[in-house]
Amino acid sequence: MAENSGILAIDQGTTSSRAIVFNLEGRIIATAQEEFTQHYPHSGWVEHDPQDLLNTTVDTCRRALKAAKAAGVHARTIGITNQRETTILWDRTTGEPVHNAIVWQDRRTAERCAALKSAGHEPLVAERTGLLLDPYFAATKIAWILENVKGVRERARNGELAFGTVDTWLLWKLTGGRSHATDATNASRTLLFDIHRQAWDEDLLALFDIPAAILPEVLDSAADFGVTDPALLGAELPIEGIAGDQHAAVVGQCCFQPGMIKSTYGTGCFALMNTGDQAVPSSNRLLTTTAYRINGRPTYALEGAIFIAGAAIQWLRDELGIIAHASQSEGLANDAEAEGLYLVPAFTGLGAPWWDPNARGAIFGLNRNTGVAEFVHAALDSVCLQTGDLLEAMAGDSGTAQETLRVDGGMVANNWLLQRLADLTGLAVERPEIIETTALGAAYLAGLQHGLYDSLESLESRWALDRRFEPAISRGAREHVVEGWHDAVRRTLTTGN
Repeated sequence: MAENSGILAIDQGTTSSRAIVFNLEGRIIATAQEEFTQHYPHSGWVEHDPQDLLNTTVDTCRRALKAAKAAGVHARTIGITNQRETTILWDRTTGEPVHNAIVWQDRRTAERCAALKSAGHEPLVAERTGLLLDPYFAATKIAWILENVKGVRERARNGELAFGTVDTWLLWKLTGGRSHATDATNASRTLLFDIHRQAWDEDLLALFDIPAAILPEVLDSAADFGVTDPALLGAELPIEGIAGDQHAAVVGQCCFQPGMIKSTYGTGCFALMNTGDQAVPSSNRLLTTTAYRINGRPTYALEGAIFIAGAAIQWLRDELGIIAHASQSEGLANDAEAEGLYLVPAFTGLGAPWWDPNARGAIFGLNRNTGVAEFVHAALDSVCLQTGDLLEAMAGDSGTAQETLRVDGGMVANNWLLQRLADLTGLAVERPEIIETTALGAAYLAGLQHGLYDSLESLESRWALDRRFEPAISRGAREHVVEGWHDAVRRTLTTGN
C-alpha cells in the first residue's frame, strides 16, 4: 500500500555510513549512522578499509529498516549515494579488495598528474571529461594500484579484477556479486568517461594505461541496478537509484532549472550549478560534470569542490582537542574576536578554483589574544570564504549573477555559519526543512524508477524552506574580509596561481 511505503537511502560518506528511510513525502521515518576508521599511511594519503564501508552500510541499513518497520513503514526500493572518486579494485571471484580504498582526498598521485599536465594532456582530458588533471579523481588512483600492488596489472588485463567507486563496490556486495555497474554521475568523476558521448573513452584509458576489462557498466541515475541478497537485509529489495553525493543533493534540493545552485557542507563543500542540457566549459578552473541522467538524457552542472569544510571542525576536535563536540562551534564563533585571523585549510591541497595539490594548511594573523573561539571562527570563515570563491567563478563562467544559494549537509544546522555565509557571499542563503538532501536525492531517484513518482519536476512541491538568511554587512566590510582571505591563500599556494 502506498500509504505505508518508504524508500531506503544509503548515504555512504567519507567519515560515516548512514541509512535513512523516507516516506513518499520525503520525511525521515528512521535513520542510523556509524562512523568508521580513517587511515593516513603517509602525509597527504587517505585510505579506507572497503570492508568497513560495507559492514557499516549493512549494519545501518538493518537498523533503519527495523525502526521503520516498527513505525509501520516498509521500504519498497533502495537508492545509493556515495563519496565520489574514492577508488576500489577487487577480485571478481573472491570479492576481496586488492588494496585499501584510496579516498578522494588522497594526494599521492600529485606528481603523476603534474607530469601528465606538463606533457600537454590536460586539454584533451578537460574537453572529454570536463575535469582537470588532479589527484582528486579516480584514474590516477586506479593507475597507482595497478602499478604498486604486485600482480594486479596482469590480473586486471585478464579480466579478473573489477573497479568501482564506492557505489559500485556496495552494489556488487549487496547483490551478491551479480551487478557490476555505476551511474553516469559517478562515471563522470573518473577522468575516463566522455561526458558528451556518455561513454568510457578509449583514448583516456590508453593515456592512464587502464584496461577496459575492469570498468563497470554505466546506467542512468534512475535505473534497475539489481536486487539485494536477502541474507543481507532480510528481503530482496530492488536498487533503483544511484548518484554521487553532490549530484544526489542537486536532486534532493530540487535544483532542476538551469541557474539554480546548491552547496553541500559535509567533510568537504561542493557547490553545483545546473546548466541544463549544455555542458558549459569553465574558464575559471571549475569542473563541468553530469548533474544527473534520466531516461538517457544527461543534465549538466558546473561544480566547485572544496576539500576541507566540516573536516576543519573535526580537526579542531580530534587532532587539537580544543573542542569536545562540533556543536560547540556555533556558540564559540559568536563569542570570538577574530579580526584578521585566517585559516587556509589546505590539509590535502586546495581544490577549486586554485587546484594546488601540494598546498598545505596555514594560519595567518595570530596574536596573543587568539584562543579557542578565534580558531573556531577562522575555521568556519574558511568554509564561507572558499564558497565565495566558487560562486564568483560560477558567475564568471555562466554569465549569470546569483541571488540565492540553497544549502544542505550536516554543517548547516549552524545558524551562525549560515548568516556568515550570507554576509561573506552577498547572497541570500536558504536552508530546507530536510537538510539530508544527499540521501533524499538518492531516495527520489529510486522512487522515480520504481514508479512512486511521476517525474523529477513533480518533486518540486515537496521542497520546503526552513529559514532564509539575508546578508547583513556592508559591501565594503565584505570586501575587506575577502581581500585578507585572498592574501592568505596566495601565501599558501605552491603553484604560482
